[in-house]
Amino acid sequence: MTVPWNLAAGVGLLLVLAIAALTIAGVRQRRAIATASLRAAAQLAVVALALRGVFSTPPTAIVVLAVMFGVATWTAARRVREHAGALASVAIAILAGASITITIVVGLPTLTRDLRTLIAVSGIVLGGAMTAATLTGRRLTAALRDHRDEVEAWLALGATPREAVRPLTRLAIHEALVPALDQTRTVGLVTLPGAFAGALIGGAAVAEAARFQVVVLIGLLCTEAITAVVLAHRLGAPERLPTSL
Repeated sequence: MTVPWNLAAGVGLLLVLAIAALTIAGVRQRRAIATASLRAAAQLAVVALALRGVFSTPPTAIVVLAVMFGVATWTAARRVREHAGALASVAIAILAGASITITIVVGLPTLTRDLRTLIAVSGIVLGGAMTAATLTGRRLTAALRDHRDEVEAWLALGATPREAVRPLTRLAIHEALVPALDQTRTVGLVTLPGAFAGALIGGAAVAEAARFQVVVLIGLLCTEAITAVVLAHRLGAPERLPTSL
């Protein structure tokens, strides 16, 4: 696959500027930025080649969806590994949020019922579910550390672990949904999201691109809300509290 010189130059310049900004600020994420960028380029190149085969052999889409789900679950579970049963809880939460949205969007169908829509929507929705699971788990872990004394006080008064932690799970869910809510509230005013821009670049009519983006945004809200609620419930009755930093 030949990479146009202007694409390589533009991406390289953006990467250099990102690393330069972190260097000036003294933030030790320069290697992470470079590694993530290189991985993204390599993975997307592989996916682009793989999807050619998927579209010509529809049954292989099951493998693609399984890989998407597995990577999303593993990535989010790593961020909440302090909780007992983190991997199973994250898997259940992501599956609950993503499957409902994908079924409604593609199975109903809210959009067209074809393989391309299934793959595209699944990738977006699973990504949103992964983000919601990560944010919910991290917010809950931080809240349990910060409010450990309050939780222990409730437990000493006879509250169950779930009752003692319930206010913190609500806070974690609320905070996890802030990015998705802000993106939805400001769409068209601050940003033109990727689905809309991609549809336009691909030659779709403006109205069709807007329709697709609205479905994606509301689908993400549904996915992330369900994922966050399910995960907070699964982690919201801890057998032991996270240790202090």
